[in-house]
Amino acid sequence: MDVYEAVTSRRAVRGFTDREVPRETLERVLSAAAWSPSGSNIQPWHAYVLTGRPLAEVKKRAGERLATGDPWDEPEYEQYPPTLKSPYRERRSAFGEQRYGSLGISREDLEARQRAASANWDCFGASAALFCYIDRGMGAPQWADAGMWLQTVMVLLRAEGLHSCPQMAWAKFHRSVAEVVSPPDELMLFCGMSIGFEDVTVHDSRTGRAPLEETVTFVDGC
Repeated sequence: MDVYEAVTSRRAVRGFTDREVPRETLERVLSAAAWSPSGSNIQPWHAYVLTGRPLAEVKKRAGERLATGDPWDEPEYEQYPPTLKSPYRERRSAFGEQRYGSLGISREDLEARQRAASANWDCFGASAALFCYIDRGMGAPQWADAGMWLQTVMVLLRAEGLHSCPQMAWAKFHRSVAEVVSPPDELMLFCGMSIGFEDVTVHDSRTGRAPLEETVTFVDGC
């Protein structure tokens, strides 16, 4: 698989088989991803990779909180601006309509939407998960560095025939994750990432992208 295919075939997969991901594959991907760029090479990402019993324990704790109606944890960062302006507002709305529409869930059916969203905290059945933390003292440039690292990880997973789903949703249950991985206090959970082999029987339409002219401006010279 060449790099173009890896990039364009990467998508947020929301249905995995229980097939185990080999430890050596994860180590190979993460060793290569270490070469992702970061300002002054400070490499601000901190990752915990869970499989087997530890991952099952995180899923169990999150599932129990969902079942008992335990409220989400206090947010440690703002996932979206309070007011999204155009065109970002329309893109987010279109994603929601496509995501839930593909599942046959109407906008008004809030209970069904919540059930669908709850699959996040089972990692959509994936057998491996990565939890990406960042130091609380870092600023926007370092968060961008972490994003580049996460993208590199996801593209390398595609090269290995694997799929992934990055999930800021895990930040809503950051206490449950911390109870298992015991991160130092100075680290904040940015997101989780489900990793595994796609369950091709699960239908999940792919979200489109804006045309190039909406996001890129070419300034040509003479």
